[in-house]
Amino acid sequence: MKSRAWLALLPLIPGAAMAQGSITLYGVVDAGIEYLSHVPNATGGSNSTVRMSAGNLSTSRFGLRGTQDLGNGLKGVFVLENGFDLDTGKVNQGGRLFGRQAFAGLQARYGTLTLGRQQTLMYDLSSAFDPMVISTRYSLLMHDKWMSGRADNAIKFTGTTGGVYYGLFYSTGYDSTAGGEIAGASKAGREWSASLGYANGPLSTRVAYDEVRGSTVTLQDNRERRAAVAAAYAFSSVKVLAGYRYYRGDFTTSSLRTNLYWAGVQYQATPAISLTGAAYYTDVRNSSADPLSFVLSGTYALSKRTDLYTILAYAKNRDGSAMGLSGFGPSLNANATTLVNTTEQVGAGQSQVGAIVGMRHRF
Repeated sequence: MKSRAWLALLPLIPGAAMAQGSITLYGVVDAGIEYLSHVPNATGGSNSTVRMSAGNLSTSRFGLRGTQDLGNGLKGVFVLENGFDLDTGKVNQGGRLFGRQAFAGLQARYGTLTLGRQQTLMYDLSSAFDPMVISTRYSLLMHDKWMSGRADNAIKFTGTTGGVYYGLFYSTGYDSTAGGEIAGASKAGREWSASLGYANGPLSTRVAYDEVRGSTVTLQDNRERRAAVAAAYAFSSVKVLAGYRYYRGDFTTSSLRTNLYWAGVQYQATPAISLTGAAYYTDVRNSSADPLSFVLSGTYALSKRTDLYTILAYAKNRDGSAMGLSGFGPSLNANATTLVNTTEQVGAGQSQVGAIVGMRHRF
């Protein structure tokens, strides 16, 4: 009885109140059927294919998100998020249990400081200003996979004051499976970035810079730099988005420069129907091999958590470019001198058509 009485009095004692907290289980499951033309085959040619494709608009995932009130406006926060393929059950992000995100930190009035495996600031810009919201299929990621980059061993600070957004990011080893955090080689695996934005009413804009080094002692002087600027303007039911990304890769024996442009429109036709159209173009410096892609998508909401969708895409390759709809990008560790497809590369100059119908459920 006495212990219960003391417990009842604790909230009345300054500094003795029990901290309030919450933990949320959340996730997305997404899968569909995809048609894809000009898929490379074993004989060196190509054929069309129909297959199940997972994580089309949103990568399938589940996670835990928690907060705890520490008093005086300070909160403890954490996120553990796993990504997987719904069609096979395989774990994504190189087999990491919580490969999408795994971090803990503190949240205060002027921002949030977190440590762990985290989304880069370039990822944050892309998710806010890509018309396709960097969906796994047929989005900005077709032209540069790094626009949805994540980094191990990362310290991240982001905040918003008034309409001003700001962010700083530093990783001592962005990919622990490749290297980094090597004694006497402080540049190996290092990544750092900064971002600044502004939002006021229907207008929002943001800039970001990201720099990454090779992961080993041999490759630590290899350097990739990206700078991006993007903006969006929302009307009553229409949102217009556009952006530009500059890329410069300086490798041991080569270099690469590209400019990536994108623009698109999101339209909420009815409370249940939303439509998106987007175009993406990569200009490879000192080359006419410049790929172009177009995307149309539509979703129909069966409920607040479940929707049906369709996506149509066309990748146009010119003068020897070979971008497939599964995406391409320069490889830092391979000393790439041309844009290399990271998954399914079509024949040089060959275009590709893709179409998906699918379903997505959030919980």
